[in-house]
Amino acid sequence: MRHFAFLDPAARDALFHCPPKEISRDDDRRLVATALGATLYAPGTRPKLADDVRRQSAAGVASMVLCLEDAISDGDVPAAEANVVRALNELGENPPTVGDSPGLIFVRVRSAEQIPALVAGLTPAAADVLAGFVLPKFVEDSGEVSMAAVLQACDRLGRQLWAMPVLESPEVIHRETRLETLLGVRRLVDKHADHVLAVRLGATDLSGLYGLRRDRDLTIYDIAVVRDCIADIVNVCARGGDHVVTGPVWEYFAQPERLFVSSLRVTPFATADLADPVVQGPAMRRDLVSADLDRLIKEVVLDKANGLIGKTVIHPSHVAAVHALYVVTHEEYEDALTVADGETGGVRRSSYANKMNELRPHRRWAQTVLRRAEAFGVLKAGHTFVDVLAASQAVMS
Repeated sequence: MRHFAFLDPAARDALFHCPPKEISRDDDRRLVATALGATLYAPGTRPKLADDVRRQSAAGVASMVLCLEDAISDGDVPAAEANVVRALNELGENPPTVGDSPGLIFVRVRSAEQIPALVAGLTPAAADVLAGFVLPKFVEDSGEVSMAAVLQACDRLGRQLWAMPVLESPEVIHRETRLETLLGVRRLVDKHADHVLAVRLGATDLSGLYGLRRDRDLTIYDIAVVRDCIADIVNVCARGGDHVVTGPVWEYFAQPERLFVSSLRVTPFATADLADPVVQGPAMRRDLVSADLDRLIKEVVLDKANGLIGKTVIHPSHVAAVHALYVVTHEEYEDALTVADGETGGVRRSSYANKMNELRPHRRWAQTVLRRAEAFGVLKAGHTFVDVLAASQAVMS
């Protein structure tokens, strides 16, 4: 997969100091996990599921999950299983591409028992389309069973399949069981590190255990009990930089009425390198606010600040904003290169003359930034995510 492959060469040259690289599913695990970006979920009951995947791939979606769990009702499971297998077989005959880059397609199962049944129905070509499985309600004991099913599927297909566990069980968020549960999850993902692509957060399920749901005017970090749980998940599961933990789902995509003024500043839109920033900038900001994307933008910024990479999304309109925010700015890139180049410690002044780069403490940060740079590219000096978003919307409109 290659992000922003839908942009023409002139637009890419105008935006990027370093363009995004093509990422194979067999590349370094943390790089592939970083490149997932906005992972779009689709119910397994969609009547034209293969067409949906092709259309979203063409629009810049790099990773999708065909869901057999929470997105469908209990009575629809058998039909959805058959529908997902049929869609994967269709995609095997005619794979989705963005330019010459296929995206990654996962299936979210309800239980480990579904995995061999699904794999058994795939044609050889369809098996090559499947990137792996999303494993819900993941804790150490049941997770071991799920991982065994994934490994057996790998043996049957003769190639690598990725697993993405979802942390969303009561044991994960209840204070008295959280640490022991997370340490067990960490042991299991360490044991199967070659097959665990990323750890995903089920913030909707975690909130629901307390009868909570974040309002469209808030981010998940405003829900204290979930925020504290996320902090502990990052502390245990992302510690050391060995595993990627992804950001939770943003579930809103239309805004009938707002209670609070948007915190999205006007300045980036007024100074962006648009064809007519005076006219187009405010209009773009107004559209983002109207579609609730300003809150999504804020939450993605907070995800990044708290050590999460990527985002679960449920609507195609979310994808461009998430991907634009993951493009590395020229300043970030210069600072990351400075830190990565210093192996003897010490402090170096930023080339932007506005901060210090402390080489040892900032090293893991720099490594994360440089992986993002490979996956999403580096902007030219003076450009911001607004320019990327504008270029993306111009193509898709």
